[in-house]
Order: sequence, then C-alpha cells, then structure tokens
Amino acid sequence: MLHRRFLGAVALCTSLIASVPAIAADYLQCVPFARAESGVEIRGNAKTWWSQAAGSYDRGHEPRKGAVMAFAGTRGMPSGHVAVVKKVVSDREILIDHANWSPINGRRGQIERNVRVIDVSDAGDWSMVRVWYAPIGDLGLRANPVQGFIYADGAAQPERKAFDTPVWTQNDWKPGNGLDIVAASLGG
Repeated sequence: MLHRRFLGAVALCTSLIASVPAIAADYLQCVPFARAESGVEIRGNAKTWWSQAAGSYDRGHEPRKGAVMAFAGTRGMPSGHVAVVKKVVSDREILIDHANWSPINGRRGQIERNVRVIDVSDAGDWSMVRVWYAPIGDLGLRANPVQGFIYADGAAQPERKAFDTPVWTQNDWKPGNGLDIVAASLGG
C-alpha cells in the first residue's frame, strides 16, 4: 500500500515537472527581454547583472537611453529586475521598456513600453525609484532599490525592438491615461 502511494506521488510530480516548460514558454521574463532590447549579453537572474557587467560593460548611476537599469533583489522581488531606458525625461524621471512587472488583464509576463519611473532617492542618485504599476494606474506604492545602469557601449544605444509592441500601447495609451483604455484594448 505504501509502495503504491509512493509511486503515485512520483508519477504526479513527474507530470507536473513535465508541464513546467510549456507554462514557462508563454511567460516572458525581464532578463531575455532586456538582453534582446539592449544588446547587453548577460545571463542569469536580474539581481546578478550589475556585478556580472563589471569589466565587460561600462556602469554608472546616470540613466541614458538604451542603458539597462539593474534593480537589486529584495524580499518582494528576490530575483531583482532589469529594464531598458527608453527616454530621459528629466533629472528625476525616465521612461523604460520592460517585461514581467505589472500583471495586465490578470496575466504576468507582459511587455510594457514607455513606463514612467521616478527617482525617489534622497540624494537624487537613482538608488531608489518608484515604477508605474498598471493595476493601480499610478506609480507603485513601494520604492525599489537600483544598483545602477549598465551601458552597452558606454554610450546611448540606438533604439532596438526585438519584441512586438502590445496592442494596448498602439492605441495611444500612456502611463496615466487610465486602465479603462488598457482593458478595452486588451478585450479586442
């Protein structure tokens, strides 16, 4: 009897493990997105990008178009996060492109473009930021630690788009326009 239960548990675990790659294939992570969009060839968890970039890429604390913004790992975000700077709006505001930040229409792994990020660090050094979060239609409530910016060639990079822009961004949606526009464009 115990032997049958053990074999049943093994069979169940094997079937669950076999289904993981299929699930993961439909779920875009921030790392492959940032690598494809920026040309920065680093692999592994986002929280390791900053240290891996040392010696291979220029790094700094100034946002530049095309740079990878490397977020530190935290309790709420243990693997860290990476995003690509799209535009420097001011000395305390940028727009980024990234994947797997906001669940949109109940789904994670989405691409978001032209996302607002505000430097909220006391020193104005981009060490802490708040990022637009679609479910609340505003900047996220928590501040996120940033390790810095990784520059692909030490200078701003030309715009690259390795992934298609989602339909909702093609309907004149911009951060702050309201979730009703996002929801309407996702429905059709």
